[in-house]
Amino acid sequence: MNTEVLLNEFKEYSEHPYRVLTEYKKQGKKVIGVLPYYAPVELVVAAGMVPMTIWGSNKKTISAAKEYCATFYCTIAQLALEMLLDGTLDQLDGIITPTICDTLRPMSQNIRVAMSDKLPCIFLAHPQHRKPSFGLQFTCDQYMHVKAELEKISGKAITDDDLRGAIKVMNRSRKARRDFVKLANDHCDVVSAVNRSAVLRSAWFMEPEVFSEKLEALNAELAALPVCDWKGKKVVTSGIVCDNPNLLQIFDDNKIAIAADDVAQESRAFRVDAAETGDPMMALAQQFADQDYEVLLYDEKSAENRRGEHVAKLVKDSGAQGLVLFMQQFCDPEEMEYPYLKKALDDAGIPHIKLGVDQQMRDFGQASTAIQAFCDVL
Repeated sequence: MNTEVLLNEFKEYSEHPYRVLTEYKKQGKKVIGVLPYYAPVELVVAAGMVPMTIWGSNKKTISAAKEYCATFYCTIAQLALEMLLDGTLDQLDGIITPTICDTLRPMSQNIRVAMSDKLPCIFLAHPQHRKPSFGLQFTCDQYMHVKAELEKISGKAITDDDLRGAIKVMNRSRKARRDFVKLANDHCDVVSAVNRSAVLRSAWFMEPEVFSEKLEALNAELAALPVCDWKGKKVVTSGIVCDNPNLLQIFDDNKIAIAADDVAQESRAFRVDAAETGDPMMALAQQFADQDYEVLLYDEKSAENRRGEHVAKLVKDSGAQGLVLFMQQFCDPEEMEYPYLKKALDDAGIPHIKLGVDQQMRDFGQASTAIQAFCDVL
């Protein structure tokens, strides 16, 4: 199977998650929706169900969700609720609602109220002090709650062996994605910005084992190709989500390749594996504790500007000439962090551009002009 065929398959999964959901239901599978992010999807896999993460939508308008949401909620959260209310996600068998930010905390309750008679809603609270023993125990307790609720939906007890097997499945998926990101940088003549996003986005909708098999096949195809002598520019992208094909097409039109990313929906999600031996629940708690350089997580060493230095190093290590920051509208944590990130980039001599985005963008004229101008100065 050649590279183009595989890339087109991933694009199909990426652009039509609702078709994927319908197909799973036709096969008699139960599907659990998961709001972003850092939810233990291993528990869903261990229960014999399919996890489907919901990162809003690029193709929806907000109507019914306005009854529940304040106007300053980000569109990721609003559009997730909109799809639950308008019937788009009626085929889900349950949903996990993490509370990782100030918007998702009340949103979890909005979803519970709005969907109380339609969909089991599983509340998940993460600790900010995640590294000390009490933080690890809190995470374990929360995951045990999620486990119990998933067992009710699946009708199946989740054993430690089930969970260890699911950890192996997800570690395989994470490794395949890490390998792909590196190969995409080496072969940006084949893997465009649009295609790169489609491959990584499709991981949230496909059964993990199926996704891993297809991505490993694509990785093998890419590894067999000669490394690209790229004549255009390379950048690193950062933000929560930047998966709009129309926006990413601007990169491709201007010969700008994505060398690496610091995007929550992309590389931040698969940087850290879970231990495959020992207590599997504690392994998942430790995996969450080991997540660092994250805007939404407390960093006891934050005074050292570790995240800014991490992002600057990522740009230099990847061979990129600059960074494009997709700033989610109405995201207080990202806006508050920006001065520290900017300082680290300026200190490292790395040019960057900040673009305000949301998932209801339809006019990309200003973004196109800004990206073109940024490309000219790289």
